[in-house]
Amino acid sequence: MIPFLDLKAPHQELRVDLEQAFHEVLDSGWFTQGTQLEAFEKEYANYCGAQYCIGVGNGLEALHLILRAYDIGEGDEVIVPSNTYIATWLAATHAGATPVPVEPDERTYNIDPALIEAAITTKTKAIMAVHLYGQPADMDAINAIANKYNIKVIEDAAQAQGALYRGRRTGGLGDAAGHSFYPGKNLGALGDGGAVTTNDIKLAEKLRMLRNYGSRIKYLNEIQGFNSRLDDLQAAFLRVKLRKLDEWNSRRKVIAKLYLDGLKDLGMTLPFVPEWADPVWHLFVIRAADREGLQQYLAQNEVSTLIHYPIPPHLQSAYKDFYCEEGAFPISEKMHKQVLSLPIGPHLDIKDAKLVVSVLVNASSSLRS
Repeated sequence: MIPFLDLKAPHQELRVDLEQAFHEVLDSGWFTQGTQLEAFEKEYANYCGAQYCIGVGNGLEALHLILRAYDIGEGDEVIVPSNTYIATWLAATHAGATPVPVEPDERTYNIDPALIEAAITTKTKAIMAVHLYGQPADMDAINAIANKYNIKVIEDAAQAQGALYRGRRTGGLGDAAGHSFYPGKNLGALGDGGAVTTNDIKLAEKLRMLRNYGSRIKYLNEIQGFNSRLDDLQAAFLRVKLRKLDEWNSRRKVIAKLYLDGLKDLGMTLPFVPEWADPVWHLFVIRAADREGLQQYLAQNEVSTLIHYPIPPHLQSAYKDFYCEEGAFPISEKMHKQVLSLPIGPHLDIKDAKLVVSVLVNASSSLRS
């Protein structure tokens, strides 16, 4: 079976360096808020083109704490994509704010800037732009709207470590950005983890307190905070993997090009990349009218696939009180019924990728007949 994503191979490639990082942390006796975290925060901020990085427990908490640090909460509204993973919405509701969904551009799957302004009210405090599947959202257009209404722009960069928008990396394109280091991400920890990047020093200082019980000095709690810290062991592992990130993203791009070239004219919708975007292909997502039939055919031919995501946030039971019935966001709903993610990753063998193409070519003929 061709795996959807091989999580063993990258760690075998880096085994010696990862083991050395482990022993450095073990021998130091310092496991939280230590020198490994400090070093990673500097390195990752520099990588993203931001001045500050604050390591936190995971990607959801990164987004949630940004909103908290900006005092966005009860009575406020946060514009979110209708087409995204539920964590984007949860960040808003965990802060006490109301998520206000906006439909995506059907070509890119990212939030459509042309539809944002109509969703803005006097309660709107932020726009949360998701760089879905590893492709940046149209940040110039989004920032222009935010500047017009004096609201914050928060990047959900969980899937887009290293992606470029007009030559600039995601993570430094808005007021702040939330990052996830879940193991399956392009830059993944050996456990969970997250971070915030920003150029706002006041935000950075408040986030450092919020992640650590509201404290800058031990046992002196200035605000009501949380316990959300990226530990030094994960920071040490991430430092090792950060050095390989661009190379691994380049390997993903080779696979993506092979798919784009080999899957033309098969009756399925392929990813669209605007001229200003350089995605990192966290996911390679196609759309097919008979997704279930196609997925079953691929499984029968030893190709693993996943669906990102089968149910949009507004139709999840978690948001049953959101009062959105089916049909409220038709573009997203159509996408969620059709999307299928193909195997991709820095350690996917080219021969296997070509086999995926071959199976899909055969599937196209089989399902049409």
